[in-house]
Parts: sequence; C-alpha cells; structure tokens
Amino acid sequence: MLRPWQFEIHLDKKSDKALYLQIADAVINAIKSGKLTSGNALPGSRNIAGLLNVNRNTVIEALDVLTAEGWLISIDRKGTFVADVLPEIMTGKKSEEKINSTVDEPKAHLVFDDGLPDSRLAPMNDLARAYREIFNRKSRWQIMGYSNEFGNTEFRKAIVQMLNFKRGMNVSLDQICITRGSQMAMYLAAHCLFSKGDFVMIENPGYKPAWQAFENAGASLLPVSVSNDGLNLDEVENYLKNNTAVKAIYVTPHHQFPTTVTMSLKKRLKLIELSNQYGFTIIEDDYDHEFHFGQRPIMPISSYSNAKNFIYIGTLSKIVAPALRIGYLASSAENIQKAANHRKIIDVQGDNIMEEAVLSLINEGKIKRHLKKTNLIYKAKRDYFENLCKLHLKDKVTFTKPEGGLAFWIVPNKEIDAEKICTALLLKGIKIMNPEKFSFKNPSNGLRLGYGSLTEEQMEEGIKALAGYL
Repeated sequence: MLRPWQFEIHLDKKSDKALYLQIADAVINAIKSGKLTSGNALPGSRNIAGLLNVNRNTVIEALDVLTAEGWLISIDRKGTFVADVLPEIMTGKKSEEKINSTVDEPKAHLVFDDGLPDSRLAPMNDLARAYREIFNRKSRWQIMGYSNEFGNTEFRKAIVQMLNFKRGMNVSLDQICITRGSQMAMYLAAHCLFSKGDFVMIENPGYKPAWQAFENAGASLLPVSVSNDGLNLDEVENYLKNNTAVKAIYVTPHHQFPTTVTMSLKKRLKLIELSNQYGFTIIEDDYDHEFHFGQRPIMPISSYSNAKNFIYIGTLSKIVAPALRIGYLASSAENIQKAANHRKIIDVQGDNIMEEAVLSLINEGKIKRHLKKTNLIYKAKRDYFENLCKLHLKDKVTFTKPEGGLAFWIVPNKEIDAEKICTALLLKGIKIMNPEKFSFKNPSNGLRLGYGSLTEEQMEEGIKALAGYL
C-alpha cells in the first residue's frame, strides 16, 4: 500500500497545546499543502507512535479528532485514509457560491455563535446504527403508534438516574418530562407557572428566548443585574418586598448566559432561602452542565435538599448534536403533570424512536466516552482561544477565562458601537452576536464569542479582525 508522505512531525512537548492536537494540526497542514491528498493512506497508530516517540493513545486521540472533523476516514481491515471530500475545501466552495449569489446581504463564512458545540464531532454513525437497530428489534406497531406524553419511560429512568447520581438531585420518575429541546421545556415551564399579571425576575444580560416564553404565558419581566459571582440579590429582595405577584426567577447559575460567571455558594443558598420565604419558583436552566473543565461541575441549585420550589431544565442536544432536539424538565409531580397536559395540546408526544436510540448510546457507554473525548478537545480550544485574546486583544478588553461552557465573555475597555462593529465584520464574512440580543433594554458593553464550533485558523482570523475595530 503506497504511503507517499514521509511522516515527519516535530512535536513541541513544552507547548501549551496538547500533543494530540499538534499531531492533528500537522496532518491537516500536510493535506492543505498537498503533501497528503485524498485516498492517501496513513501509517498505523503503532507506527506513528513509534516514529514520534509518544503514547499510542495520544495518536489514537489525534486520529479520532481528524476522523470526526472529516479529514480522515477509517476503513475496517484496510487502514486510515485521507477523505475524498475535505471539510475546509468543501466549506470554502459553498461559501464562495453563497457570497456570489447574494450581493446585497453578505454571508458569513466564520460565525462566533453563542456557544454551540462542533457538530463535526457528533457521534452520528453510532446514533444512526442505534436508530436502525430500534426498527429491526421492535415490531412496527410498537414504534409507530403514540406513546407517553411524559416521554419514553426507560429514557426517563435514565435521566432520573443521571440527575440523582451525577448531579446530586433527588427526583423520581413522576418528576421528569422529556421535551423537544430546552426551549420547549422553557415554554412548558412558563405555562405551568404564569398567568397574565404575574412577574418573573430575569438575569440582565441574559437569555432572550426564555424571556419570550415567559411573556408569551402572560408574565412581565423584572431585570436583575449580574456581577462576577452571579445575581445581584439586593435587587431580587427589593422586587420581592415591593411586588407580591413575583412568581419565579430564571437563572443560569452554572455558566451564566451570556457572561459565563458561576453563581457563588453564598448566593445560591441565599436565593433558596428567599424562594422558601416568599414562595417563588427557581427556574434553573443548566444548559451546558457537561462542558466543565475544572475539577468537577458545580451541583445545581435544584440539588439542595432545602430547595422546595424549583423547575430544572437540561438538554441532550448539545451533548450529541444541536439538531437533535431532546431536552427535559424536572420539578414537582404536580408541575410535571401540568407540563404533560399542556404538551399534549401542542405535541402529543416526543420522538420516541430517537429517545430509544439515544438511550441505547447511554447504556452502551458511548455518550460517556464521547463527552470525555470532546471535553478534552473543547478544553484545548478554550486554552488556544484564551492565548489568542491575550495576544491580539491585549489592553483592549477585559475577560475571565471560563471554567466551562463553549464561549468567552469579553468586555471592551472603552465604550463601543457594537452595531457598527457587527456590520463591519459581516462585510468581511465574520459574524458576531450583537449585545442587544442579551440585554433587557440598554445594550451591555460586552461580547459573547463562541469558540466550540470553530477551528484554530477560524478563531485566529476572527480575533485578529475583531482587534482592528476595538
């Protein structure tokens, strides 16, 4: 079998960049430069490990990344080869076609989203296999009819087990409802709690799609500012003392959206105390609990034994792929029954087959392995992004390296015209989110830059371009 490229990679073992990422980037550069072309075979992982004098597992990690991103394909009993259709080349062609087809509206080839995962890393082959097996294993009448409006029973049991054992909660099967993504969970929670004339406290800056769900149910919004350790609880207390119609507060305490800060233990305990005293519900959106790079994730507010009034919202969409719409809410049995009753009006049931397919991946341990692998990749991306910000945005912005999540919150040292910057960057094919999308009234002087779905080259291009306008 021909292997025309001499496998020459020089590793810098003192570098902050992980060795497996150095190997992956070297292969990508070889493909871009034409040293490796579609169909070329790579040496086996043992040979590469020997040539580079590294652990074989390091090489396997690098090959996994390259395969997930579409640079390589693996063929059983034959080896690993450069893919026929390369991701960057394909993306470049599509971008050119889109830009040429629309003159008036520039199309972005690089998007700093609000913190989405890299869909190229999604375990789609495993999911497709599990999906097919569901059809083969069960009779058609079993899988094509209506099922439980609460969600697949076995899948709910798996979520209960995960919440109780991994997140310190104490919930039972009748306290869980599966939804089509966290936004539906937000909508159902709103219609369980609110009527016209009610009020809900929200983080400002915060997550507007949640606010829209609350307003749709008839609630009015009361903004609460966010500091470097979470909510301003003095503002919360003032609202409670002066407004008896406050029914709930919406929080993202693990990695606050959009600022990424973590609510301190002191504030968490105080918020629970206020909730019990005044009888309002804590709506906790733990939208990216799994993406945490410190010692271990902070346990949810809803896990504290003295938390009486809570609705906890989570999602599996970011773990597997954003297009996979599976979320869930956990609360009292009474609230879950209300949510299920309302859900029957708009949706009847969830995607029972997909729930069973994902359950299969959970039971096989594939989700756990996928998370372990991707968290290493995202941690390396986060560290690389931090270095880019230090290098190109020095003295221009202030930021804190986030312990988790897939985005940075950077605050320019001088007041900026965010709309002008967004427009100028879009003309260059680079899209960033306007701070107005996070703010209750006046735009906050901060930018949320998602890095998880970007390559290192895209990160560098975007940060260099942004630096020119700050």
